[in-house]
Amino acid sequence: MEWRDEGLIIGLRRHGESAAIVELMTRDHGRHMGMVRGGRSQRMQPVLQPGNSVSCVWRARIEEQLGTFVVEPLETRAASIMGSALALQGVNLMGALLRLLPERDPHPALYETVQIIASHLDDARSAPALMVRLEMAVLVELGFGLDLSECAATGVKDDLIYVSPKSGRAVSRDAGEPWKDRLLALPAFLTGSYEEHPSRADIEAGFALTGFFLERDVFGPRGIEPPAARRAFMAEVARLS
Repeated sequence: MEWRDEGLIIGLRRHGESAAIVELMTRDHGRHMGMVRGGRSQRMQPVLQPGNSVSCVWRARIEEQLGTFVVEPLETRAASIMGSALALQGVNLMGALLRLLPERDPHPALYETVQIIASHLDDARSAPALMVRLEMAVLVELGFGLDLSECAATGVKDDLIYVSPKSGRAVSRDAGEPWKDRLLALPAFLTGSYEEHPSRADIEAGFALTGFFLERDVFGPRGIEPPAARRAFMAEVARLS
């Protein structure tokens, strides 16, 4: 079997004396792993770094095998990522979130999202909001997407500032006022309102929102803890704010 694709490197581990097992988020074949022969060579080490984009050819005798990758660089970001603690934690968090998806299950829209985010991980102004959006996108791909299009109570589309923790639907200011202590805050940058650089408070509200539904619908039912990379990324965001 053989296929060609492009992907973002999200994981890497040593294999034997000279090979490496590479984990890619690919455009058409989802999260996929394969062995790269000579992956620990001086020529390949700069290419096989988390956050880099590569073209790849995967080969195996049967589909169920690990198979082998032949990769070539498309966009190398490792230097900028290695120079930023925020970016390092961000690429770790991206990998952890993508591993919530079934292996080899295509998610082309999510692939496009992570490619964009990977190019902005070292930007402290935009990376936090992009990561919140990634968590929102992962919830959608897992079947737990939030409905922020209109107020759950009245159907109005303006002044949406809350989210119901029960339904995952937006709630307007007026409709939510009597129950505001029971509702989750909805930051403006998640409602389509343009904010080039959301405030720290809005970023914290965004992570609180996605964190609630990730815990309730994903981590809790699977019996797993939120990834340490999430806490580390949020701590780095707070340090830089």
